[in-house]
Amino acid sequence: MSAGADTHHHGHGAGSVGSHATFRGYMTGFVLSVLLTAIPFWLVMADVLGDNRLTSLVIMGFAVVQIVVHMIYFLHMDTKSEGGWTFLALIFTLTLVVITLIGSLWVMYHLNANMMPMSGHDMQQHVPAAPSR
Repeated sequence: MSAGADTHHHGHGAGSVGSHATFRGYMTGFVLSVLLTAIPFWLVMADVLGDNRLTSLVIMGFAVVQIVVHMIYFLHMDTKSEGGWTFLALIFTLTLVVITLIGSLWVMYHLNANMMPMSGHDMQQHVPAAPSR
């Protein structure tokens, strides 16, 4: 075996995979993923919180936690993998996602507030009078 092949093999070995590349790690991630899916499903189906906005916020919180669980237990991402570049790329991606989501919500809110149809009373005031013959 050449020195280059040996170096390549050790570069992608158990040291770079992380401590969660075990059956126990995968099962822990799986159980957490199932719980983080089942709890929001139950919150919606049983109408536990009673408020749609609060339920939506709680579900989004569970989604964020589930993303973190997937990144740690299945993608094996941490601050040590790939010399920290993976974590830096994650931070950049999350920043872009947050900017996109906040911008989209801001645009949709303002479109909804500024583009609402007029009421019947408002329409009567803005309709031009019929031309007389």
